Amino acid sequence: MKIAGRAAIVATERRLAAARAGARMLDRKQRILAEELARYELEAGRAAEEWRKRAEDALRWLHRAEALDGADRLAEAGASGPAVLDVVWGATLGTARPTLAKCALPDLEPSGGSWALRECAVAHRDALAAAAASAAADRAVLLLAAELASSRRRQRVLEKRRIPRLERELLEAHRDLEQQELEELLRMRWAARG
Repeated sequence: MKIAGRAAIVATERRLAAARAGARMLDRKQRILAEELARYELEAGRAAEEWRKRAEDALRWLHRAEALDGADRLAEAGASGPAVLDVVWGATLGTARPTLAKCALPDLEPSGGSWALRECAVAHRDALAAAAASAAADRAVLLLAAELASSRRRQRVLEKRRIPRLERELLEAHRDLEQQELEELLRMRWAARG
């Protein structure tokens, strides 16, 4: 059922004001998310580079330890327990994202091998922590980019469809009201004559 008269104008004006306010809020959200995304993209790049360096270092120490201690000693030097990853989550304008990845590693136990074997274990621990930090930063970039794209779509829908439709409805409601007032005026004149 279509609302008629001044009530239609008031209702449409309220919906139009809400749509415009929503578009402004989405625009502001996009600016904030874009800044946060740029920051996390830099952080993800640094974390990936750090991971690459740590992995190269771990591989170098692995080759040294294997040459000095042999493959059997390497197999015996494995971790005494699992590594535990703890991801700390934060939010930017309602968008959940990992902010920090902490890697809890089991204690190193002396294996009786060479110094290279001990350094190999330390280098692999460092590489694992760097990999966790890189993965958290990459995930944050993906989540922020998805939310930014979603906000852009919603704003575009408001600005290209909803607001123009409401503006047309408001114009139509004003025309209908003018038509009703004109008809009422004519009826009153005819009633005064008759």
